Amino acid sequence: MPEEKQKEKQEEKTDEILNNQARPGFKRLARLQRKEEFLPSFGKSFLSFVIEVAKVVVISLAIIVPIRYFLIQPFYVRGASMEPTFHDNEYLIINEIGYRLSAPERGDIVVIKSKINPREYLIKRIVGLPGEKIEITNGQITIHKTNQDAGVVIHEEYLAKGTATSGNNIITLKGDEYYVLGDNRPSSLDSRSFGAVSRNEIVGRAWIRAWPFYKMRHFSSPKYNL
Repeated sequence: MPEEKQKEKQEEKTDEILNNQARPGFKRLARLQRKEEFLPSFGKSFLSFVIEVAKVVVISLAIIVPIRYFLIQPFYVRGASMEPTFHDNEYLIINEIGYRLSAPERGDIVVIKSKINPREYLIKRIVGLPGEKIEITNGQITIHKTNQDAGVVIHEEYLAKGTATSGNNIITLKGDEYYVLGDNRPSSLDSRSFGAVSRNEIVGRAWIRAWPFYKMRHFSSPKYNL
């Protein structure tokens, strides 16, 4: 019996020594386990963040790109050919989809491809529609709906007071042609110089003046005495 008790005591001491020696290791192991638990969690969180950002970018591009290239696009006014309606460096939003649904109207302010340099764009106002006969004489514009009618001299209230349309032009427009002029007639390169423009040369209609902010407004077609 005494021998058994001594063995039990020795075994207890041995266990105690082993436990004391193992505690630092267990602590280190616990710390390592906590790090291992933390690191994968942090990696997953970062990866999820990257994926979410990528989703936002893709969705934003999916929305913005079609709008930019197929619906509306910005346009900077360069020069004085459309004064007093528009001035140099004003920022416009051009409606590109509207003319896919309906035809351009008289009085629409449109952006067209330059006939001189296809990489440049001009902003003008539609004055003559397909099939009409346009006559410019004595500083006035006469619209003939057909070649037989006497025609009507149009009143253009958007022009600066005293503005005359110079030139001596007569042209009959084809089925897809439009006659365009700048509102600043003395300083505009337009259909009086380069002729009528075809439907496919019209990029879109001036929809909103976005800059400067204090001049922001929406544009619609004016009424004529026709």
